[in-house]
Amino acid sequence: MDQTDRDVPTPATADASAGAASGRLGALMAAVKAAGGRGPAPVDTWNPPDCGDMDMRIAADGTWFYGGTPIGRVALTKLFASVLTREGERFVLKTPVEKIGIQVEDAPFLAVDLAVEDADAGPVLVFRTNMDDLVRAGPGHELRFAPGAEPGELRPYVHVRFGLEARLTRAVYLDLVERGEVRSCDGVPMFGVASGAAFYPMMPAAGLDLVSV
Repeated sequence: MDQTDRDVPTPATADASAGAASGRLGALMAAVKAAGGRGPAPVDTWNPPDCGDMDMRIAADGTWFYGGTPIGRVALTKLFASVLTREGERFVLKTPVEKIGIQVEDAPFLAVDLAVEDADAGPVLVFRTNMDDLVRAGPGHELRFAPGAEPGELRPYVHVRFGLEARLTRAVYLDLVERGEVRSCDGVPMFGVASGAAFYPMMPAAGLDLVSV
C-alpha cells in the first residue's frame, strides 16, 4: 500500500471521527445543562481546564454552526450562549468542568429590537438580542460605533456581558439614528444618542452628511 492509500480515510474511520465529534458535542451539552442551562451562567466564577477548540462558529448573521452545519434548534443555541464568554480575543464555551474555544465572525449576538423605558435620569434604551437577553444601554452596557468600510458608515454594537457584544441589526440601527441628537463633547459638537444619563457619540456633527445606514 502506498502513502496515498494510507492517507485516504475509510468509511469506518470517517464514521468514527463523526461519532467522536458528535460525542464531544453531547458531552458539552450535558455539562451546560448540569451547570444550570437557563439564563447567563456565572462563567466568571469558573476556572476549568482548557480543552482546546471545537468546530463551532457563530456567523455574522447570528447563525450558529457545528461541523459546518447550521444548528437549527433555537433552544440549543440559547443553551450554548448561556455559557459563552470572552478571554482576550478568544471566545470560549465555559462550564465548571471544561472550556472550549469557538469561532465568532463578528459579534456573537444580534440586537433585534429596541424599546425605550422611562427613568429618572431620562429615557433608557432597552435592546432585545436574538438570544432574548434584555440589555439596558448604560454603565456596563455601553454602545459602541465602529467605523465601517465606506466613508460615513458605522457598525453599531452594545455590550451584553463578559466582553460579549450584540451588533444592532439595520432596522434597530435606523430606529436608533432617529433618536439621535447633537451635544457638545469636549467642546466638539457630536451626533449621538442618549440612554439615561449617558450619551454615546457616533460621529462629529459636521460629518452628518456622510452618514450611511
